[in-house]
Amino acid sequence: MIEWAMLIDEVRIKIKAGDGGDGMMHFYRDRHRPKGGPDGGNGGRGGDVFFVGISNIEALKQFRFKRKFKAENGQKGGCNQRDGKQGEELILKVPIGTIVNYDNGTRVEIKKVGEKVLIARGGKGGQGNYEKRNSINTTPNEFDKGERREWKDLFLQLKLIADIGLIGLPNAGKSSLLNELTKARARVANYPFTTLEPNLGVTVAKKIIADIPGLIEGASTGKGLGFKFLKHVERTMLLVHCLPADSKNPLRDYKIIRKELNSYSSKLSQRKEIIILTKIDLLDSKKDVEKIKNKIGAKLAVSIIDEQSIKKLSDLIHQQLA
Repeated sequence: MIEWAMLIDEVRIKIKAGDGGDGMMHFYRDRHRPKGGPDGGNGGRGGDVFFVGISNIEALKQFRFKRKFKAENGQKGGCNQRDGKQGEELILKVPIGTIVNYDNGTRVEIKKVGEKVLIARGGKGGQGNYEKRNSINTTPNEFDKGERREWKDLFLQLKLIADIGLIGLPNAGKSSLLNELTKARARVANYPFTTLEPNLGVTVAKKIIADIPGLIEGASTGKGLGFKFLKHVERTMLLVHCLPADSKNPLRDYKIIRKELNSYSSKLSQRKEIIILTKIDLLDSKKDVEKIKNKIGAKLAVSIIDEQSIKKLSDLIHQQLA
């Protein structure tokens, strides 16, 4: 089961790969070599910075208070031709679906669990004077400094990789359905925008369902909770459009959401969709249920207090994904 109280889905951080260690300038002298000889070692390479994809959707929370991360520097070269130790690499775990935006416009996406992506390469170590020897200069009195690395500004964006997206106006019963379909514990109450952050749950068939926060008319232009959550709908394979039975005009509700989805992305208009009538326990008779169901073209009519209807919905969802 996956769930959270507050999702961090956008964050700006600074990262820095390790600097390369300086080379060493040193001369070794003993009774066999009274004039000595160069034996300064090379500097160690700076540590790289990697991101690794994990399935924990909350992983970006680690950047909420700490925003700067740095890999270890390479160590300076030693005498007796000893190279400096390489800096330890820095590995940061991020949720799959994270897009890494560099300040130069380059972007990288982490798509798979366990995927390891190089984000910043450590600096090369400088040469010591032993490496500087040549046929002309057999006793070089010089060394190279290690490569220095600059701080990089990154903007991390998370796009949920969910199989199913529950969509609808506020109070359409999405969170309640999520709780029943996945045994999640999403917050439920009867007022607008109860869900201020997306909730996730996992079905027994290991399919991820996202309860997308209530959209309203004008969401694609930033009204209400805005298009902050519309981006999370983009990657779903199936949309379950929830229309509450107690709505004064469920068909109009449906058209409002469809308009916002289409305005946000033409791709969403082609996404596979199931229309369901929710909260049917609020209606007086089955005749009323069938009338509204036919009017809106709903596949199913469900209630969270009717286990059979929830099972039918679960079966239908998995059939559509098969």
